[in-house]
Amino acid sequence: MDSTKSKLIEYKEGMGKFSDKMPGFTKAYTSFTEACFQEGALPKKAKQLIALGISVHAQDEYCIIYHTKGCLDQGCTEEEILDAICVTAAFGGGPAMSQGVTLVQACIDERKQ
Repeated sequence: MDSTKSKLIEYKEGMGKFSDKMPGFTKAYTSFTEACFQEGALPKKAKQLIALGISVHAQDEYCIIYHTKGCLDQGCTEEEILDAICVTAAFGGGPAMSQGVTLVQACIDERKQ
């Protein structure tokens, strides 16, 4: 199984266990994040690119994978995604570059297969 897919499965399993213990919180959190990513003044595509940049800057591997896939699902090109990584690197320096050239590229490459 692809490493990024296994990470997403791991995350979803963890969320499932957490949700069993904290259903009210999980439902509220999910509703909130879904509302944040709805079409609005910014298109969904732009919101996913922003989320990806923040995820890379925060070094959050699960969110990096999730939002790279979100970018691809919203029709972002590889060039748009890599351009967002460049902006993130301007703020995050070396750590942002290392995540951008590894996890983000792995997600893009897996989608191409």
